[in-house]
Amino acid sequence: MPWRAEPLFRGSTAIGPGLARIRLAIRKSLPVGLVMTAILPVSAARNARAEAPATIDAPAGASAEVLTAALRSRILAAHSATFALESWCADHKLAADPRLVAERLAGPDKPLTAAQRVRLGIGPDEPVRYRRVRLACGDRVLSEADNWYVPARLTADMNATLDGTRTPFGRVVRTLAPVRRTVAVRAGNQTGAHGPSDPLFEVDAVLTTGAGLPFCEVVETYLGSALPQAQH
Repeated sequence: MPWRAEPLFRGSTAIGPGLARIRLAIRKSLPVGLVMTAILPVSAARNARAEAPATIDAPAGASAEVLTAALRSRILAAHSATFALESWCADHKLAADPRLVAERLAGPDKPLTAAQRVRLGIGPDEPVRYRRVRLACGDRVLSEADNWYVPARLTADMNATLDGTRTPFGRVVRTLAPVRRTVAVRAGNQTGAHGPSDPLFEVDAVLTTGAGLPFCEVVETYLGSALPQAQH
């Protein structure tokens, strides 16, 4: 399927035409009490806890467009994509065990850009590690992610776990009380047909410790397999 990048948020609460269409679909499909939650700006949603994000819920039999909006709302409201996806997996019964597994993908490291180093508050020579993973719930791959993190800002145990296990990043760094700041959101496939590997939307985010120290930047692509009705 063709990919069309369409900025929705970029460091602000401005909305683009793609989000406007999603919100119109939500208004038509959701009870009135849920609509106001669906249109909350990102800045208002960031205070929600990762394990219990303040999100919209898609009604039974909702369209792919509404389900995608509900998933995006949950991710943007959370401080951990790991726990947001696990709650989504559990709520929609995507697998018997909703706990995620991070499947490491082989390939060359992607260097950080100068802008990313500025967001992480590091100089040009600060060591950074890179991971590309698929986050799977049961036999469904819900997302793929590029992850750059500053190992000096994690504990030795955290670095060892990331190097040697399939534990998702969000679970590994949970004791840092991470706070997630959205940098950008881009729309994916807008054709209405969502195969399991089709991109639904993409999120760029920076994670900071509870004390405000940035330690990670991620670029996440959420896939059609995250939709309950997707064939996989």
